[in-house]
Amino acid sequence: MSLLAVDGVSKAFGSLQVLSDVSFEVQPGQRHVIIGPNGAGKTTVFKCITGLLPVDSGSIAIDGTDVTGLPAHSRVSLGLACTFQKTNLFGELTVEENLHLAVTARKPYRFRIWKPLSWHEDLHRETRELLEEWGLWSLRERRVGELSYGEQRMLEIVLALASRPRILLLDEPTSGMSPAETSRAASLIKNLPRSVALLIIEHDMDVVFSVAEHITVLHHGEVFLSGSPERVRGDERVREIYFSGGARPHA
Repeated sequence: MSLLAVDGVSKAFGSLQVLSDVSFEVQPGQRHVIIGPNGAGKTTVFKCITGLLPVDSGSIAIDGTDVTGLPAHSRVSLGLACTFQKTNLFGELTVEENLHLAVTARKPYRFRIWKPLSWHEDLHRETRELLEEWGLWSLRERRVGELSYGEQRMLEIVLALASRPRILLLDEPTSGMSPAETSRAASLIKNLPRSVALLIIEHDMDVVFSVAEHITVLHHGEVFLSGSPERVRGDERVREIYFSGGARPHA
């Protein structure tokens, strides 16, 4: 059984049809990447999957459970986590404090407001492990608002991982990063544990083909092609649309 199943999803905003009968699946542990030009509907698909937008028709299931009509928090409880292009961080708090909040959200003591977080050794241990793994430990005392955009993007991925999701949706995870940051982020994403399936929107084709095991191409709100990276790279229609003249697909 697939971990995520998007089946015949359509979505319109007034007279503008953004998604038309979109279907694809993400298997447990799979690295699945969505590509397509501006306006293809990629971020809209993400918002429908997370429950931030209702679908007009079709269905969405997580590990066999139909979540089409469920609110976003119910989907999170089933193991779904997501980051979007616009970061959603507390700029006035430090890197460490932001991550403390994310880790605490799944702890049994999250409602014990009378007990300082500093008392919980497991919280500090998990926070340090995550920040060290993503090369952010040296920035732990910096306010998030002082970080570069690329550093904020990486921190947001770390915060999503803090919930220990079964499937993680990443919307343009390397957007705004320097080449060095992009290379490091791609390597870390590629080597995430197989207990986490990944659904990624990405415009950097070097990142796409270094990470993807399966690629879905969206075009005008429809699934244009879905298959292995080799199939997508070798498809003449994809090459004509995205690669002719040296053009590269972007989000």
